Amino acid sequence: MIQLNRRTPEKKVGEEKAFKTVYCLYRVSTKGQVDKDDIPMQKQECREFAERQNGWVLKKEFMEKGVSGFKVSAENRDAIQELKAAAERHEFDVLLVFMFDRLGRKQDETPFIVEWFNSMGVEVWSTKEGQQRFESEADYLINYMRYWQAGGESRKTSTRVKTRLRQLTEQGIYTGGTTPFGYKLVKSGQVNKRGKELMTLEVEPREATIVKTIFDKTVAEGAGTFVMAQYVNSRKIKTHKGSEFQAITIKRILQNPLYCGFIVKGETISPRLEHLQIVEDETYNRAQEILQARSYKAEEKEDIARYTKASSMLSGTLYCAHCGKKLNATSYVDHYTTKDGVRHETPRRFRYICSGKAMKRNDCDGQSAYVASRVDSQVIDFMRECFKRIKLTPRDVALESKFKAQMTDIKKQIKTLEKETESQKMKLGELTEEIANALIGDSKFTPDVLAVAIERSKKKIADNKAEIKELEIRLANEESEMGRIDYYYNQFVSWADEFDKASLERKRMIADELLSQVSISRGYEIQILMNASYQQFLAS
Repeated sequence: MIQLNRRTPEKKVGEEKAFKTVYCLYRVSTKGQVDKDDIPMQKQECREFAERQNGWVLKKEFMEKGVSGFKVSAENRDAIQELKAAAERHEFDVLLVFMFDRLGRKQDETPFIVEWFNSMGVEVWSTKEGQQRFESEADYLINYMRYWQAGGESRKTSTRVKTRLRQLTEQGIYTGGTTPFGYKLVKSGQVNKRGKELMTLEVEPREATIVKTIFDKTVAEGAGTFVMAQYVNSRKIKTHKGSEFQAITIKRILQNPLYCGFIVKGETISPRLEHLQIVEDETYNRAQEILQARSYKAEEKEDIARYTKASSMLSGTLYCAHCGKKLNATSYVDHYTTKDGVRHETPRRFRYICSGKAMKRNDCDGQSAYVASRVDSQVIDFMRECFKRIKLTPRDVALESKFKAQMTDIKKQIKTLEKETESQKMKLGELTEEIANALIGDSKFTPDVLAVAIERSKKKIADNKAEIKELEIRLANEESEMGRIDYYYNQFVSWADEFDKASLERKRMIADELLSQVSISRGYEIQILMNASYQQFLAS
């Protein structure tokens, strides 16, 4: 806010007020408009306009920079609230703006703000549109229609911007933002309307190698985000901002679909840009599953094996069939002394301990401990049998058919809702036009009745859009699931080929994904449940 030091003309006793105190409001919606000198332009126009009016004295100027008159309510705009408080104190006589839309663009709010100032004895003026009066029904109608149109223009501008960004994204054109690790910005040779050369993304080979390593170690070895951050930092590699990698940095890399070649802006996804793909789809999808499993509450987090350095294959994934407690992998060394007085120790051995039984935390009637090698060998035999069967099992075509039928039904529901929504939009347009007739008394409906009908149509449209959005998410999930059938099958076969030669860490990761639960009871009776995503291929 700027206070102008202008001399106020003196008023003699008994005379009518010979001058009017003027307050001005200047507003721009974006910081870009501030840089383009929109505020100085408004200020110059208002000052010159006030100078031309007889008896007007400009006292204060209020400025709003980067405030949307369409998105931000008046109650959240400091300048409007200060002006209202000043009007209640009768500090000024005229509120002057460059154009009336500087006061706001909300059709359900701004017309009443203008009317409120007028009711407080404040004249509302625009340098381009003159004074807004409230002396007849036509004045009220013009006031409403002006902000209805302004709100519509804001929506059109927003739609145009969003549409253009969507079109650019769909064309695979980079529209700005932080450059992801693994890429660099290069000049595209294209120039925008402002004469600025546009930039495009290109893979940065050295960083791309690190990205691949992050994905590979996450998927193949179960490395966590904290471990991977330490791994990258140990190689003296920095982010594009010059900072060390954090766990959240690794997580964002693992979640970014750009590494599969897709630029994503909001709900818009570009076609695959093969020159930007760094990671294979299967690796990316598996990383998402691992991240999702790790995001569950503490008890569920243990679905992914985390003890990658343990020497037992089922550490963290084996349960007691008697009490349901998780078995912990531990190691021990026995000591003994021979007749010659020499103390000896056995090689380190590994076992699974039931904490419920060993710590007497419950009434478990199972064993306290199970030899790890004996348990692991039974599970390995089971997995080998599964791998033998998968090599003889074709893809489940019936399962694909089921998914396709579900998708067809969802698409029909979406189409019906879209048709109904368009009908409601047409109805809303007709009701809105009828408001103008109602305000001048040329409609058989009252404004109140029309307002209720308009709100009902708006709610129906909003409800339909929400339902369509939910159905689109379901559809995307179904398509994703169907698209992953081949992945699961190929993954299963790939494990069958590599399992016997794989490291212990790799075997643990395979077991963790292939098996949903392993339980053991007294006498080494083992129950194994397979992950349904892979069980489907072995179903008879």
